[in-house]
Amino acid sequence: MQAPGFWDDNQAAQKVINQCNDLKAWTLPYQELKQRFDNVKELLGEVDESSDSEFFFQLTAELNAVDKTLSELEVRRMLSGELDNKSCFFSINSGAGGTEACDWAEMLSRMYQRWAAKRGWKIDSLDRVEGDVAGIKSITLKFSGAFAYGYCKAEHGVHRLVRISPFDSNARRHTSFASVDVTPEISDDIQVEIRPEDVRVDTYRASGAGGQHVNKTDSAVRMTHTPSGIVVSCQSERSQIQNRETCLKMLRAKLYEKELTQRESRLKELAGVKKEIAWGSQIRNYVFQPYRLVKDTRTKYEVGDIEAVMDGELDGFVNAYLKEFG
Repeated sequence: MQAPGFWDDNQAAQKVINQCNDLKAWTLPYQELKQRFDNVKELLGEVDESSDSEFFFQLTAELNAVDKTLSELEVRRMLSGELDNKSCFFSINSGAGGTEACDWAEMLSRMYQRWAAKRGWKIDSLDRVEGDVAGIKSITLKFSGAFAYGYCKAEHGVHRLVRISPFDSNARRHTSFASVDVTPEISDDIQVEIRPEDVRVDTYRASGAGGQHVNKTDSAVRMTHTPSGIVVSCQSERSQIQNRETCLKMLRAKLYEKELTQRESRLKELAGVKKEIAWGSQIRNYVFQPYRLVKDTRTKYEVGDIEAVMDGELDGFVNAYLKEFG
């Protein structure tokens, strides 16, 4: 990057920088872990456990933390897909069940935003449609961070809730569904052809807070790609132009992901692979009543502490998925 003329070709330079950042995402955590391990190893050789038990306990805790981080790196090593290291668009849609399903969709939105925050990702809300009584009908978030798509793809599918409904005066048990869709954000160097005549653009007034112009102008944008039936929408920006640009990014990403999925499906068919985790499959059950358990139907991984899961403790489920299917 210090070579003369490096910045003469902006596109080529950006490609090199992206490759460099991808390498740093692996080398820097490894170097940090190695340094931490060497420090603990050196100090353990000098400390007397019987005379300084508290310091020995601190070193042991640090060693356990290093081991945990190393395990996370080993899981991340499985994220070798073409788009796994990308940021992603994360959509949640309520299923059948009216208000109960809308409330469940909002509960999932809170859970995933807490999980993303714990991973240090940037969170942007691009589109949100409120429920008629409570909760949300749908929401589209953008998670920006290293390997966001690689981790989030484990959550793609239908999530089922079983609980005593707070909206039922007779306190009956209800079952609700919400679907999660995950799409990687693709870089500008990936070419996806979108013909203007294939896209229908609708504008409407944005909902919710966001400044004096949000609810007074038709700034929100919805795009429908007629050949594929893909629909994207955005209302997070103040101007219609910015929302159009974001919609185009999401549409390009969804079309590219669709092409990759079709390509992988054809390869699996040629290889005789029959099993597929597809949209519409129920991937996880969240049971609040009559017992308390969260269980993944694909990996059989389960957790009894449902409050921790709803507060964003999802790494166990994601890691189990990546180890089995990643």
